[in-house]
Amino acid sequence: MDFFSLLWIFFIISSLQPVIRQKMLEAERLRLLARLERERNSRVIALIHRQETMSLLGFPLIRYIDINDSEAILRAIKMTDVDVPIDLIVHTPGGLVLAAGQIAHALKAHKAKVTVFVPHYAMSGGTLIALAADEIIMDANAVLGPVDPQIGQQPAASILRVLEQKPIAEIEDGTLILADIAEKAIRQVKATVSELLREKMSEEQAERVATTLATGVFTHDYPITVREARELGLPVSTEMPQQVYRIMTLYPQTAQRRPSVEYIPTPRSRETEPPVGRRK
Repeated sequence: MDFFSLLWIFFIISSLQPVIRQKMLEAERLRLLARLERERNSRVIALIHRQETMSLLGFPLIRYIDINDSEAILRAIKMTDVDVPIDLIVHTPGGLVLAAGQIAHALKAHKAKVTVFVPHYAMSGGTLIALAADEIIMDANAVLGPVDPQIGQQPAASILRVLEQKPIAEIEDGTLILADIAEKAIRQVKATVSELLREKMSEEQAERVATTLATGVFTHDYPITVREARELGLPVSTEMPQQVYRIMTLYPQTAQRRPSVEYIPTPRSRETEPPVGRRK
């Protein structure tokens, strides 16, 4: 075998390695999901958006909640008997209101208990989905976020405030059109939040929470902690199963750069000594 043949074999193996690694990672994910299903006797669904390198060139893909996600989750719900609980692991910056709303309404309609796990964060559309759950289990440091709609790159609530601060004659037609869309978007999202919460709390409290989350009281990236979520009246617990954390480790960020966070991945207590290398 000559040098060029060996070179071709090297390139073929190099090109297949990312695919093989990805398949092994997917198989391990399914194994852990199946284990969690057995432990909780439920249907487990993961909605996890991380940056992953999916090609030979290593370009990271940034994911958001989209129609493909809603179609997949709705199929999973339809494949689940009405008396089987659903556990949904959510880790997302948000996404399309349409897709998140579809998922939320499908979860709300499920007869058995629905639990949403938030190991790190579920912002915007992720929070909308969590509001449909009978129980939200968050890590003690995890956060939710406001669900106020965004028109393009601008908060709908901020667009409406332009009408309050300037005379109509001084506002461009394009801004007036955006303001009309913004008013409708806020009204629609607020109504959706109220509907999702109405069976979990009084109508007055549901209206108050909907106003807080959907009308621009906070900036869109404001982190709602466990304490604040409880103060809003949401059914929040911090009893996170360890299996959820293990599943999260199988959705890594892109590894094509030096990691910005490093630590020895073993449990640490006062009784355990830090590793200092091999001893004689």
